[in-house]
Parts: sequence; structure tokens; C-alpha cells
Amino acid sequence: MNFNKRSVVSILAGINVAAFLLQLMIPSLTANFMLLSSDMFTRPWILITHMFMHGGFAHLLFNMYALVLFGGIVERRIGPKKFLLVYFASGIIAALVSSQFYNAALGASGAIMGILATLIVLMPNLRVLFFFAIPMPFWVAGVVWALMDIGGIFFPSGVGNIAHLVGMAVGFAYGIYLKRQHRSFNRSFSGKTHLSEKDMKDYFSRGRI
Repeated sequence: MNFNKRSVVSILAGINVAAFLLQLMIPSLTANFMLLSSDMFTRPWILITHMFMHGGFAHLLFNMYALVLFGGIVERRIGPKKFLLVYFASGIIAALVSSQFYNAALGASGAIMGILATLIVLMPNLRVLFFFAIPMPFWVAGVVWALMDIGGIFFPSGVGNIAHLVGMAVGFAYGIYLKRQHRSFNRSFSGKTHLSEKDMKDYFSRGRI
């Protein structure tokens, strides 16, 4: 795969849509590949496959909307390899933690919340329409999302609120790491008037946010 010419966000969205169509055609697929806490260590691949399963069209639609809209921005800021790292790290860690509280789970929400949290750190003042109607800075929307998920823990509604919060925590931590890395890079080269070829390679490999 050529990471420079193909958007990993579009590939992930395509896989999610294809997986959902397969779920509709093969009903047993969902039960076999969703996350079951009792099977997590005997079938460890479900830590990944559950991220491509969805519980309905609305579930898929909202996740893919967030992935394409905000994930595209994050991928352009940090590059596809780092995007995939935070995406899968957020989803897998969210699954590992939330499986201690839920018997079963499915969906890309933990991974997507990680991407949103990374973007909040990198672009906190990005203006968004919360619930498609209320304009606010992205960091404020992030606080509201977190509060809603905290509330959902005490008033369960069938949503994996703990997975959301863990995914956000992973993404937030990675966003801080990227920002500190970028500041360190800028300090290293702030006094240089000319960058060597090696310096330029370093810039594109680790200084891009």
C-alpha cells in the first residue's frame, strides 16, 4: 500500500461499510466477530474485528460521518501511519478496558473517539456544529462529549460509554505527545538558516503535525 497516494480514512470507511453489508447478508457474522469479554483471550482477533462491526445503520452512519469528516483532518495533519497507530491503539485499548465492564461490544466508536481527542489537542479552536446546530470550539465539544459519556456510565442506555472515554484518553495522550514532539523539533532547528537533506527527512517523518 502506498501511504502517500491513498487515504487510509477512505479505506477504513470502505471496510466498515463492506463489513456492515456482510453483516446484513450473513447474520452469524456479527456474533462471530464482535467483542465478547469471555472470548477475548481465546480469540484475540476480535479486539480488532469488533471495530468493523456495527449494530445498525444509524450506528454505522454516525461513526463513518465522524471518521470521514474529522479523521480526514487528522490524517492530513499527522500522516497515515501515525493516524493508523492512534486509531487502532485507541480502539484496542478501549476494548481491553471496557470488556471488564461489558459482556459484549461492537463498533468503531472507541477508535473514532481517540481520533477526535487527538484533533482536539492539535486544533482545539476548530469551530464545529455540535449536534449539527450549535457552533462551538472543538475543545468545548470534547468536554461535552466526555460529560455525556460520564453521565452514561451512571444512567446506562446501551452505549459503550467507558469505551468512548478510554478511547478519548488514548487519543488525548497521543495528541499531547505529538505536540511536544513538534515543539522539541522546532526548538532544535529554530537557529538554523539551512536544513540538510537529513533534517528534511526528519521533518517529514516526525515533525509533521
